[in-house]
Amino acid sequence: MNKKMMLGTAAFLFAAVGICWAAGASAFMGTWQLNEAKSKAAAGSPKNSTVAYTMDGDNIKCAIDGTDANGQAIHTEWTGKFDGKDYAVTGDSTSDMRSYRMISSHTLLATDKKDGKVVNTARVVVSADGKSRTVTVHAKDAKGMRTTTVAVYDKQ
Repeated sequence: MNKKMMLGTAAFLFAAVGICWAAGASAFMGTWQLNEAKSKAAAGSPKNSTVAYTMDGDNIKCAIDGTDANGQAIHTEWTGKFDGKDYAVTGDSTSDMRSYRMISSHTLLATDKKDGKVVNTARVVVSADGKSRTVTVHAKDAKGMRTTTVAVYDKQ
């Protein structure tokens, strides 16, 4: 195989991977509103009322608005890729890094860390029709007890 053909093949494969990644990420893009009637929050857990995923160059930006365990307004932001690597979180007193790993075109695994230690994990699943998403969060409460929160969101 000559050099030009190898470079052309490599460029094609790189573009194909990018297109597949963008298509997979697209299921998560947009603004999601918490459906409290369908959700079940663990006692003392924060409530993320609105979650918005947008593109920021070749990164994804996730902005979350809601209330903390004391009912105080919170706004957190994360910018990165769905590549399983840690990226900084701002506005969250319980975590400083977050990673998202794409499992399928409609499923993500998220991990939040504080000072290098995992503080919670979440599975984010967008429905086949793209109209809702379910986030199942496993965390520990202030007493160290494991908790599970299931939050259902509707696409806006």
